[in-house]
Amino acid sequence: MEELLLSRWQFGITTVYHFLFVPLTLGLSLIVAILETMYVRTGNEMYKQQTKFWGKLFLINFAMGVVTGIVQEFHFGMNWSEYARFMGDIFGAPLALEALTAFYLESVFLGLWIFGWDRLSKKLHAASMWVVALATNLSAFWILTANSFMQSPVGYVINNGRAEMTDFVALITNPYVFNQFPHTVLSGLVTAGFFVLSISAFHLIRKTHVDFFRASFKLGLIWTTVSLFLLMGSGHAQTQFIAKAQPMKLAAAEALWETANPAPFALVAIVDEQNKTNLVEVKIPAMLSILANNNPNIPVKGIKDIEKEYIAQYGPGNYVPAVTPVFWSFRIMVAAGSAMMVIVLAAGFLWWRGQLEAKPWVLKAVLWSLPLPYIANSTGWFVTEGGRQPWIVFGLQKVGEAVSPSVGSVSIWISLIGFTLVYALLAIAAVYLAQKFVRQGPVDTPATTNKPVAKGASLWS
Repeated sequence: MEELLLSRWQFGITTVYHFLFVPLTLGLSLIVAILETMYVRTGNEMYKQQTKFWGKLFLINFAMGVVTGIVQEFHFGMNWSEYARFMGDIFGAPLALEALTAFYLESVFLGLWIFGWDRLSKKLHAASMWVVALATNLSAFWILTANSFMQSPVGYVINNGRAEMTDFVALITNPYVFNQFPHTVLSGLVTAGFFVLSISAFHLIRKTHVDFFRASFKLGLIWTTVSLFLLMGSGHAQTQFIAKAQPMKLAAAEALWETANPAPFALVAIVDEQNKTNLVEVKIPAMLSILANNNPNIPVKGIKDIEKEYIAQYGPGNYVPAVTPVFWSFRIMVAAGSAMMVIVLAAGFLWWRGQLEAKPWVLKAVLWSLPLPYIANSTGWFVTEGGRQPWIVFGLQKVGEAVSPSVGSVSIWISLIGFTLVYALLAIAAVYLAQKFVRQGPVDTPATTNKPVAKGASLWS
């Protein structure tokens, strides 16, 4: 069905655009709030300069996140009206709360923060940024609450062909939320950390605003290292949860066709989806059983056995997602995360030795690593959503049942091309503005300074 395919492409493209900006907003808002708090506590002007510089880049990113996010909600009425009819009673509640308790809150207090530098007291101005940061992350919680119902429905009853909420507390305490939310927030912290590191590396390579960006680099290094280790831990916990809540998603991400005990982890595989087998595999024995269960002697169900269970439970049909893209998306995500860890540890070691600025190739590696968190975020999102197929609401509604019955392919083509072009122009404008401010650097600090960095120097030395 052409309309279904086009509707999926349209929502996918819109979401990828939107999700380029969301993680950075989550993490950078907290960095700016912390920097301003340090300024209020110490009176050190460097903290104020840091707050203004990174806050300016946060504002550009925030604006793009808002613009790209609003359009997504229109898709539910345009292309996915059957989904809106079936899920509106449940999906609408967290979306409404996201607008009332998060979006309006962050918008109002962001306005106070932008225009209140000379009108509010230092403490009140810093508190405004904290409200923005907390509301931004609260927004993510409400969105993930809605998404988690799609992944693992709770607190509902089917009435007259619609899912209706019966337990709001069950909705917001869905175990899926408490595995998704920390991982998403930590992904944002890592993205913000690499954003700070990369821009700082750019100026350290050019030897401009050196003192300022030495301080930023050290802050970003500590922030990113801690966040990466926490992210790895949350990812491991989420994998173990998915092994129980959505075993088909895990099996597809591993291209595991047959139940295995112990189950190996496939480093690479050439997947033959038609014949439900892998033509070539490079495997680590028992590793998947360890990752999924912390025990090499516990079996992991394969795609074929899970499909039989789903057919018995839900009736005849194809319940296997597109294994190849899910499999490789997961590996790209893991590879990007591993590369980030190597780069951060190498840079941290050289910083500790006082040799980082003497190794420009490391700074260049940090600079060019900026796309890595974005790649990891996008591929991770694809695994989350693509691995759930063919369900749009797991166990309740399939994707093919959710598309608008009256939407025409011509209309979708027009809006798809229109949205994509407009988003592309907005992205170009955002990148242009961001790189302009990045190249300019903090306007109220000397453009060039080249002091040698001392081992064990303080953050602002």
